Amino acid sequence: MVQPQSSAPSSRALTVGVLGAGTVGTQVIRLLTEQAEEFAARSGALLTVTGVAVRDVEAPRDPAVPRELLTDDATAVATGNDLVIELIGGIEPARTLILAAFKAGASVITGNKALIAAHGPELYAAAAAAGTDFYYEAAVAGAIPVVYALRESMAGDRVTSVLGIVNGTTNYILDEMSTKGLSFERALAAAQELGYAEADPTADVEGLDAAAKAAIIASLAFHTRVGLDDVTVEGIREITSQDIREAHASGCELKLLAIAQRCRPEAGAAEGISVRVHPALVPTDHPLASVHGAFNAVLVEAESAGRLMFYGQGAGGAPTASAVLSDVVAAAAHRVHGGQAPRESTYAALPILGPGAAVTRYQIQLLVDDAPGSLAAMAGVFADHAVSINSVRQSAYVSQEQAVVTIVTHPAPVSRLDAAVEGLGACERVLEVVSIRRVEGE
Repeated sequence: MVQPQSSAPSSRALTVGVLGAGTVGTQVIRLLTEQAEEFAARSGALLTVTGVAVRDVEAPRDPAVPRELLTDDATAVATGNDLVIELIGGIEPARTLILAAFKAGASVITGNKALIAAHGPELYAAAAAAGTDFYYEAAVAGAIPVVYALRESMAGDRVTSVLGIVNGTTNYILDEMSTKGLSFERALAAAQELGYAEADPTADVEGLDAAAKAAIIASLAFHTRVGLDDVTVEGIREITSQDIREAHASGCELKLLAIAQRCRPEAGAAEGISVRVHPALVPTDHPLASVHGAFNAVLVEAESAGRLMFYGQGAGGAPTASAVLSDVVAAAAHRVHGGQAPRESTYAALPILGPGAAVTRYQIQLLVDDAPGSLAAMAGVFADHAVSINSVRQSAYVSQEQAVVTIVTHPAPVSRLDAAVEGLGACERVLEVVSIRRVEGE
């Protein structure tokens, strides 16, 4: 007869050091303290926070952070514990402290997407040399387990594309513009009032935050090293209320997307990967079109599993702390029972394709002569550049002689689409290329 396993916590004890006590760090410390017995039962060890490194030990703190644990000696915290949780953000001193933690034999948990995108290979190598774990679930989409899914759950499949809303700030801004008719400036101000956007929102609205996450996603999905410089980036600062209205007229929502895809832009060309961040029109019947507010969602396409959707809160203290603590439990369990986190996987070493190789669809709005033969002339331009047309819609009459026409293409490499746009600009029937938007999602 098989005897049931005991649920009693292990007598093993592990020490935990926390670098940073902001919103997320405070929640992590609170939960580790309040739910100590549960975490001991899950991991097999009693987890005790022994130090919390902060810049100013005298600054007001949430009572959840015991003042006797505060110190300004971050190096001591990084090198004096079994598990180190880095929540400082930025490149330095986070990089130096994490490397010191690995050298001291600690397992490291971080939510620092900028650092991983910039120095991921170095950090992986340091963890491997030390024989310890490196976890970063919180770096990509808050509480959504995207890193785990790509790094472990999808290890038996071949991912073909990842399409996601991975920045809650920009999604909130675009959603406010879409549902309430706000201008970009007013929607940004509302996001700042609610704490979704920083006083300096550059990293969010220029797409830099999403780009760092896209680099991590692509590295995991395609077993290839992808850095921040490999990501083509366009933000949302130039989006106007007119852009939103035109999206609605086309049956779409406008979203800032992070996209990583395998593609072979031309017949016979070698397969590579395209990684990009940009605003895109998403048809209203697509799952990402209905992601509202500051939520995140990631859609993974794989050859065997098909389409998988991950949706949830992408920011905030408690949701992000949930992701951090899942990594803490895994790292602690390895300390007690053996085992290691997955190492960096770069065996595929796929080439990173330039912006022109990305395969997408364009929606092109044109001011044209409203006369017989105009559509035929424009269709001829698309045919000359091997771009197929999906739909044509006359958006508005400007006068008896002029009209606005909206054309949506079938998927094609950006190089051919851009060449077609250039050809349209030179077409005598086209008076102006009014706007160009990418269309993503089938």
